[in-house]
Amino acid sequence: MASRQAPLGGLAPRCLWLLGAVLVMDVSARPANHSSARERAANREENEMLPPDHLNGVKLEMDGHLNRDFHQEVFLGKDAGGFEEDAGPRRSRRKLMLIFSKVDLNTDRRISAKEMQHWIMEKTAEHFQEAIAESRAHFRAVDPDGDGHVSWDEYKVKFLASKGHDEREVADKIKNKWDLNVDEESKGSASRGQCGACGSTDAGREVGEEVLENLKDRWYQADNPPPDLLLTESEFLSFLHPEHSRGMLQFMVKEIIRDLDQDGDKKLSLSEFISLPVGTVENQQGQDVDDGWVRDRKREFEELIDANHDGIVTMAELEDYMDPMNEFSALNEAKQMIAIADENQNHFLEPEEVLKYSEFFTGSKLVDYARSVHEEF
Repeated sequence: MASRQAPLGGLAPRCLWLLGAVLVMDVSARPANHSSARERAANREENEMLPPDHLNGVKLEMDGHLNRDFHQEVFLGKDAGGFEEDAGPRRSRRKLMLIFSKVDLNTDRRISAKEMQHWIMEKTAEHFQEAIAESRAHFRAVDPDGDGHVSWDEYKVKFLASKGHDEREVADKIKNKWDLNVDEESKGSASRGQCGACGSTDAGREVGEEVLENLKDRWYQADNPPPDLLLTESEFLSFLHPEHSRGMLQFMVKEIIRDLDQDGDKKLSLSEFISLPVGTVENQQGQDVDDGWVRDRKREFEELIDANHDGIVTMAELEDYMDPMNEFSALNEAKQMIAIADENQNHFLEPEEVLKYSEFFTGSKLVDYARSVHEEF
C-alpha cells in the first residue's frame, strides 16, 4: 500500500482588518464538548511505541468513539496551543481573528464553505507532517542498525522495553525462542510501583499476549506485498498512522465495524452505531453523558456518514467519512461547522459568530474575555 501525500499550499498575504474588532465585541459563548487533546498530549509517553488510539484530523478514534476534538484540530492546526485558559484575553481573541483572516481567502469579512474546506485540507496536511516526523523518530529508535528495515521481533523488543520490561531479557528470550510470559510479568509488575527510567505507571506497563497479537496482525497488514515481515520507514508510518495509506485505513474501518456490528452483516445500522458503551448510568450526570453520546452519534450518522441516507452505513461509506484527505467529506465538514455558528442563516461565518461560538472552534470560552475587554472601554 503506497503512502499518501498530503497536498501542501501557501496562502497569499491578506488584510488583517479584523484586529481592531477583538477589543470591543461583547459576545456570549455556546456550550460545547470540552477538548481532551491537551490531556492526551500530557499523558503521552515520549518513548511510547504503541500506535496511538487518537489520530489528529480523523473523525473516529481507533475504538469507534467520535473524535471530540476534530473541529478544533482542523480549525486550529498547530495554533491549538494558543488558547489555554491562562492565555490573555486580548491575545486569545486576536489570535482567533488572525485565523479568521487566513481562512477568509477573498477578504470579504466572511467565510464560505469552500474557504473552510480549503482550510480544513491545509490543517490536515499539517497533521500529516507531524505524524511523519513522529513516525520517523520512532522508526530510528527501533532500527538501531540503520538498515532501513525493521522486523517484528526488533519492534517487539523496543515496544516491551517502552512498557517497562527489561530490554536485554526480552531480546534474549526472543533470540532463543523462549516464551515471553508477558501476561505473568505484567501481573507481577503491579507491586513494583512506577518505572522511573521510562516514566510509565503500572497501568502503562500491563501488556498481554492479546495486545501483542493485535499489534502483530496490524504489522502484517502494513507490510506491502510481497510480504517479507520487514517494514520500511513508509510502511512503519502506515503501521502507526493508518490514515496515511488506503490499505491501512480500510483495515481500521474493518476493525471498527467488527466492534460495533451486532448482527454480523458487516454494515452498521443507526441503532448499532449509537449503542451506548459498556457501563451503567449511576446518576443524572451519567445520564446526561449518555444522552449526549446518543444525540451526537445520531447526528453524525444521519448527516455525514450515511452518504445515501438509506439508514445503513457500509464499509465504503465509513471509509470515505474517515479519510482525512477526502475533499468531499472536508466540504461536508465545512458546511456543518458553518451551520453550527451561522446565526443569521446566510451560509457564511462572520467574525461575531466565530467569537460567539469560540468554544466550538477553540475549546476555550471567550465570553469572559469579551466582557472584560468591553468593560475596559
